Formats: sequence, structure tokens, C-alpha cells
Amino acid sequence: MSEIVKPLVSIIIPVFNAENQIARCLRSILNQSFAKEKYEIIVIDDASEDNSKLIWSSLSHESNEIVCIENKENKGLPYCLNKGIEQAQGKYFLRLDSDDYVNEFYIEALYNFLVMNEHYDAVACDYIEVDDSENVLKRRDCFKNPLGCGIIFSKKHWLEIGKYDEDFKLHEEIDFIIRFKSKYSLGRLEMPLYRYRKHSDNITNNLENVNKYNKKLKEKHKNL
Repeated sequence: MSEIVKPLVSIIIPVFNAENQIARCLRSILNQSFAKEKYEIIVIDDASEDNSKLIWSSLSHESNEIVCIENKENKGLPYCLNKGIEQAQGKYFLRLDSDDYVNEFYIEALYNFLVMNEHYDAVACDYIEVDDSENVLKRRDCFKNPLGCGIIFSKKHWLEIGKYDEDFKLHEEIDFIIRFKSKYSLGRLEMPLYRYRKHSDNITNNLENVNKYNKKLKEKHKNL
């Protein structure tokens, strides 16, 4: 009887009302250069009210490679991230937002860079901003303009620093990275492997919420 091999990397994809982008997102992560048996895809649907479920469930049936988790009610992004990572079998995890997509070497390049540079505990890659038609807008340095996605972390470190703070409905990634960097090192891979889609529905376009959670960050991290 053959031994079941666990994946090395888990891809965490939170979904909420992403019917126009989720197919592109999932196809990009299904078509990776990294060996299929070495990674898993976990979709967490946060009680979407559109046709997102129809699309991701259809693709999951086609590929048989997607683990699907559904929330009965909307819980917010950090809750979904924690729930997905809790279910993850991989030693490492990568985030991918449902309205974004990635280069075919996204997993392979980040994983190999991390394991070959043991002085880093996590590694982030550069990214490219695109519009809804996938036209290139700008290349971004992931250290100067950080994202929550495009960073390979270990599940062990996520547990040790206390997971994502579910009180942060926005800026959860900033809070997480601040706590992570207080104990561990973060390296940069100067390859634009991630595609960040700029559109009117980006959560950071809500200035009232941005200001609210900026204040919350400063209260939590006094030296920010």
C-alpha cells in the first residue's frame, strides 16, 4: 500500500462575490510549473451572493484539485484566511486573492528561493498592477509597496505569532507582517510573479475604512 504524500505548499484563496475574476484566478494557479502533487488549493467562500460558487465549484469538479470550504455567513477576510490555513496540509502557504492571478512560476520560484536561502523565514515577490483588461499599469517593489499576497510563509510561524487578527477587516496583512518581522526575517525575490488587479471594488478604495484601520494599527503597534 503506497504512502499518501502531503503537499509541500497550500494555496489559500478567500472568495467573496468574485464571479468576474475567480475563473482567471483559479486557472492561473491550476497551471503551475510546480508538480501537482506538491501543492494544494483551498478556496474559502465567504457566503458569496453572486455566481462565484457556480464558477469555482465547476472548476473544482473539472480538476479535482481544489478543496472547497463554504461559510454559512459572511465572516470577513482574516477569518477566511485563518480557516483556510487551519485546514492546510502544506508546511508552507501562499495567499492568492480571488480577483488576482499569478505567473506560472509563482509557487516554484518562491518555494525554491526560500528553501535555498535558509537565512530567510519567509519570502515575498514583486508584483505587477493590471487593470480589468489585464493591461500592465505598473511594476511594484514588494518591500516599498507591500501586499498581503505573494509571500510564502510557514504554517509553523503563522501559529507561533498568533495567526491573522480577525479584528482587522482591513490591513490584516500589515498587522500580520509587523508581528512576523518582530521575530523572523523576510526576504525579497525580485521577480514580478503576482498580478494585482486594480479596480473600483478594491477594498482599499473605501477611505473611511482605511482611516479606521490605520488608527487601529497605530493603537496596536505604538511604534508604527
